[in-house]
Amino acid sequence: MTTKNVRVFVNSSAVDIPAGSTALDAVRSWNHDAADEVRADRRVITDSRGLPIDPATTVSAGSIFRLVAKRERGSSQESDE
Repeated sequence: MTTKNVRVFVNSSAVDIPAGSTALDAVRSWNHDAADEVRADRRVITDSRGLPIDPATTVSAGSIFRLVAKRERGSSQESDE
């Protein structure tokens, strides 16, 4: 039995992963350290529109993901004003 792969894009790089994989799986295939940063809540996976998505989101062929640094709301600068 062969597993069907789908091609998705992570930070502009094509990644072929098994159908049914998650966005986090796609990131892990692209860069293991980046996936660890997502799991540690230091980075966020966004969709092609730049909107944050759940790392457990199931991918579909052609999905586009980008990684961004997580920004904390209510930083010390904002609270000093």
